[in-house]
Amino acid sequence: MFCNLAAFVHKRAGEMLEKIHDAVIIYNPASGRRRHKRLQDIQGAIRVLKDAGITAEAIATARAGSATELARKAVRDGRQLVIVCGGDGTINEAANGLAGSRVPMAVLPAGTANILAKELGIPWNIPQAARLIARGRLVRVALGEIAWSEDSTDGSASKTRHFLCVSGAGPDGAIVHGVDAARKLRMGILAYWQEGLRQFFSYGFPRFRVQSREHEMTASLIVVGRTKYYGGPFRITTGASLFENTFEIVAYEGQNRFGVLLCLPAIWLGCLRRVPGIHAWKTTELTCEAIGAGEIFSQLDGEAAAALPLRFRIVPDALTLVVPEGATLGRH
Repeated sequence: MFCNLAAFVHKRAGEMLEKIHDAVIIYNPASGRRRHKRLQDIQGAIRVLKDAGITAEAIATARAGSATELARKAVRDGRQLVIVCGGDGTINEAANGLAGSRVPMAVLPAGTANILAKELGIPWNIPQAARLIARGRLVRVALGEIAWSEDSTDGSASKTRHFLCVSGAGPDGAIVHGVDAARKLRMGILAYWQEGLRQFFSYGFPRFRVQSREHEMTASLIVVGRTKYYGGPFRITTGASLFENTFEIVAYEGQNRFGVLLCLPAIWLGCLRRVPGIHAWKTTELTCEAIGAGEIFSQLDGEAAAALPLRFRIVPDALTLVVPEGATLGRH
């Protein structure tokens, strides 16, 4: 049924995008490479969009969370398109502001890693990426959602947040929590490698319960993927797709830090699932709950998120995404 829906959207997408003439570009002036030329690159993108019949206004983010506020304001103001120029965190914030609306989101890559740009094959050149927007297709996609309780004594989930690409818990959550904003701004992706090395020798790999309808286990690391890319060049949830209403889960049950180290060459070689202790499956909902004392942190789209316990679920038909012409819908 979903394949039929995707085919219908594909057929109608050109007509729908032709009706879009008004856009806002939400950009993060402090994210990733070429920060000193960010505004110059965006002005180039505005000229490209104008030639395609789309008038765009650029608005800079001012602090953490402001991309969500700006995206919500764009919906209230009746904007026809929101274009996000930033990294995974900025894109995540904007997606949370647009979730549940019909206002489409397009991407101009910036930031440290930008999983979505890699997944969709968007070039890391802002004016070139802008040329793809007017020729793109509008596709409704699901979002992931994590839910948690602010009161650790209360089992109910009182807070939620969406994610577009990937979430996880365990060592990656500890790494993301350990990288402060100043170090990330100064070092870029090297800040994560530095913190990863520190966590490798200090993290205790506590185990937690993972439960879904399809599978139950105890794990020390879990990746909840909507995309094949995880971060940088890594591809972990290789069976995941933005255009399916599922997660792919990859979990590690061991507590041996050197076992995790062995996963790195396996990821490069595309044989991660052959590593002892690795489990992979698809689902639409799962829960993670710590077994012992101590906090086990999570991350979503490369940003720090809540500690366990958490519930992950798919929210279908949650966001309209501008997909470049030539990108493959469904698994590939």
